[in-house]
Amino acid sequence: MFEIISLTSLVKSLELDRKGENHLISLVGGGGKTTLLHALGKQLSGRTILTSTTKMGSDQNNDLRTLMKPDAKAIESITNNETVMIWKKIVGEKAIGVEKQTCDSWFSYVDHVVVEADGSRRKPFKAPADYEPVIPSKTTLMISVIGADALGRVIADQCHRPLRVAAIAECEPYQRLTPASAAKVLLSQRGSLKELPHDAEMIIAVTKVSEENTKLVRELHEAVKEIDPQRQLIGVSFEEELEAQR
Repeated sequence: MFEIISLTSLVKSLELDRKGENHLISLVGGGGKTTLLHALGKQLSGRTILTSTTKMGSDQNNDLRTLMKPDAKAIESITNNETVMIWKKIVGEKAIGVEKQTCDSWFSYVDHVVVEADGSRRKPFKAPADYEPVIPSKTTLMISVIGADALGRVIADQCHRPLRVAAIAECEPYQRLTPASAAKVLLSQRGSLKELPHDAEMIIAVTKVSEENTKLVRELHEAVKEIDPQRQLIGVSFEEELEAQR
């Protein structure tokens, strides 16, 4: 069954609020990762670290307490139900992320670690390069993100690394990204399943779902289920978030 959820119910909908369960969540793919990162940080209970293994905008900490290359004592100082942002350093307008092994080590000290583990140059969809994504080995859940605004649009215009997207989807980069083509990339070992740790679960999150694109998102859900009937796909509406920012 296809479900469209609000951003504010993300943790509950994914059943990440079960008592006693800890999570190392890696976000990969296209547009909406940072918004999901902060939503998870706000909704998860316990001691939570938000970070990146790539780069983020240095203004994307959402006023959280931000630590730079902290030592073990600083990690242990994170209080119960506190969410912090951690980066290695800031260079200009970019925050430089940490090594994936560092995320693994933090997971032994806190309840949750949420990692933006991929970059997409603000495009709603992508296929990974040889060195992407940068996934911690202790990841328990990988969320592969595709923006609904990629569907039905020209691959070369809306996708990061469009030649790779087209090659996996077996089409041309100047063709439109159909739901069937997107499903091929999302479920390919050269696409969104790349670097998935053996013991990790992977779900697909379609962000920025709206009344205008719901039909295409439902078609994507059907295309994913045709390839992998067990794969979970959720649609996430950002409309409440946008309203709050106005």
